[in-house]
Amino acid sequence: MTDSLNPSASRVMLVTKKLQDFPVGGREQLCKLNYNALMEIFGDRLVVYELPGNKLQANVIRKIFSGHIDGLNNEVIGEAQKKIKEEGIGIIFVDGSNLGEFVKVTKRNFPEISVSTFFHNVEARFFLGALRHSKTLHALAVLIANYLAERKAVQYSDKIICMTNRDSSLLQRLYGHPATHLSALAIRDQLPPGSGVTTRVLHGKYALFVGGAFYANRAGISWFVRHVVPHIRIKTCIVGKGFEKLKHELGHAGKVEIVGVVDSLAEWYRDAHFVIAPIFDGSGMKTKVAEALMHGKKIIGTPDAFSGYEDVVEHAGQVCTTADEFIAAIGSAKDEIVSSFDPELRMLYEEKYSHPAARSRLAGILCSVE
Repeated sequence: MTDSLNPSASRVMLVTKKLQDFPVGGREQLCKLNYNALMEIFGDRLVVYELPGNKLQANVIRKIFSGHIDGLNNEVIGEAQKKIKEEGIGIIFVDGSNLGEFVKVTKRNFPEISVSTFFHNVEARFFLGALRHSKTLHALAVLIANYLAERKAVQYSDKIICMTNRDSSLLQRLYGHPATHLSALAIRDQLPPGSGVTTRVLHGKYALFVGGAFYANRAGISWFVRHVVPHIRIKTCIVGKGFEKLKHELGHAGKVEIVGVVDSLAEWYRDAHFVIAPIFDGSGMKTKVAEALMHGKKIIGTPDAFSGYEDVVEHAGQVCTTADEFIAAIGSAKDEIVSSFDPELRMLYEEKYSHPAARSRLAGILCSVE
């Protein structure tokens, strides 16, 4: 076996969007965690290729069919191909299925190299939801561009890594090929030191919703405010970038507090009674569920919110599909939860959704010769 085909000897390239020093969004956090995990696995054998952050412009039709999205263009792809050859790369980890054009060009130029693509979502499904929410030419262009790019990622990747069985099945239906491997979402540990040492009896706490104001979060929490909030006896706090602009729409004196963007989520999780996740659309796994477990909090959410968490949901919280079920579950949780921190929930995070857990999974996937 040559070095270029031997996982224990190959140099490895990570192709990723521009990495942030202090990522905020769920996708950005996972990109940084994947980078950190690969650095720990491969050390100085890892070569990082970061893409510029250019976005698709709807009036540039050529980009829709070329796959030149999220910073990809002929110059960027050509520069990466040159680096692959110069560095003697044997394994490539592509962080995002929307980079399918890069995967296609690379496999045609270097068929002997093992290319693994990590699917944060099924992008076609995610952007179909965005199009339904905002029926514009731009949203349609973004959907088409991502569908065509993702199809290439499925066709040309040697290893297709999804976070959930649901996404794997959707790949099969859309593109004719399921995931070859599963690796659950993971997030960096952000629990402040000592937070889980002392438990406190909760008095007058709140239900917490966390997430940026993209379409699925807006639709979900708007439904919750309309149909659930009038019937529960605990305040709801909404924390996340963009929601500060929706105070007039979602605010409800004494019942709903719109917090919006914050510097740190830790204090909001610390004082929350439990976490709510009324999400009815989307793909991938929801960061807010892993965050809640990291902070030792119960979650009351929809089946969509718990996608990918099915094996822990019995311990992590309660699944609800209707307003009446949310009302009943919240009523029970308000009275039954007496500690601000559940160490068993924290343990679930450490075992399944932490940085060490992700590092172990990725090492097993990338270092196998299958």
